[in-house]
Amino acid sequence: MTTYKGINGFAVQSVASDPSPLDEGQVWYNNATYAFKLAGINAAAWSSGGNLGTARYQFTAAGTQSAAVATGGEIQPGSTVSDSTEEYDGTSWAGSGNLPTGTRGQGMSGTQTASLIFGGVISTGLTNATASYNGSTWTAIPATMNTSRQNIAGIGTQTAALGFGGVTTVGVNSTESYNGTSWTAVNNMNTSANGRGGSGIQTAGLAFGADLTPGLSGATESWNGTSWTAVNPLNTARSYVGSAGTQTLALCFGGQTPTPTGATELWNGTSWTNNPTGLATARRLLASAGTQTSALATGGGPSGGGTTNATEEWNGAAVATKTITTS
Repeated sequence: MTTYKGINGFAVQSVASDPSPLDEGQVWYNNATYAFKLAGINAAAWSSGGNLGTARYQFTAAGTQSAAVATGGEIQPGSTVSDSTEEYDGTSWAGSGNLPTGTRGQGMSGTQTASLIFGGVISTGLTNATASYNGSTWTAIPATMNTSRQNIAGIGTQTAALGFGGVTTVGVNSTESYNGTSWTAVNNMNTSANGRGGSGIQTAGLAFGADLTPGLSGATESWNGTSWTAVNPLNTARSYVGSAGTQTLALCFGGQTPTPTGATELWNGTSWTNNPTGLATARRLLASAGTQTSALATGGGPSGGGTTNATEEWNGAAVATKTITTS
């Protein structure tokens, strides 16, 4: 009779608890639960999270999947520019301190307890204002951007941020760096565009997707702290996307193609790969946060118009324990 030991040269390990960390393909017998087990790969997928308290779009978020903050945006109907802030704990959203001024289309960086917003649109038009958040209260700070614009992408931390792209009356390619005190204009992007996504930190970032007006683009650019370099584009040209991750491990989801999409793509530092499944609610102008393996998508403008308060959580492919059965 063929045995596992005869094929592999060793017997299945018998243990009282499941091993950690796991290696893909690892097999063992748990003698406490009387079960044979295997370390296999769970497919990457989106799942439903807790709904936002207020449906909105053209707003921003920062933090992680289980500790995020979202703020500003536009509320429909009526096109009201919002000043409200909500925090997410991995299960539900709760209201927090209001912005100094209702703002939409701003850039954002940082964490749930230490974040920064900059630029955007207020009731009187484009702004170059900056405000900081301490986990409960927003404070307007003296530092202003050199260029007022909306739909600006933001990456980094509260005291080391990078803002790039966006639109004044046309798409722009200007980039600005924030050091915790002031904004400084640095080298421009290769392409002027509106509605970009961004991931990474102030010295190592990635920009992707673009509204070129006319036309959409999947253009991707990599930032090394000094200059931008064009790299391989998204598979699906789009703008107003959700984004998460780093310069070398990024996630792009949702956006406008020109209709709202739920398409999800992963960046490995060289190229983008389509994920078989996308967001359950296709949407553009959504808020996003997190990493390539653990991201958050919330709000936005779905197909058919209006806004949504739906939140979805992304869990990337990972090694997980599976029980071996005879069925």
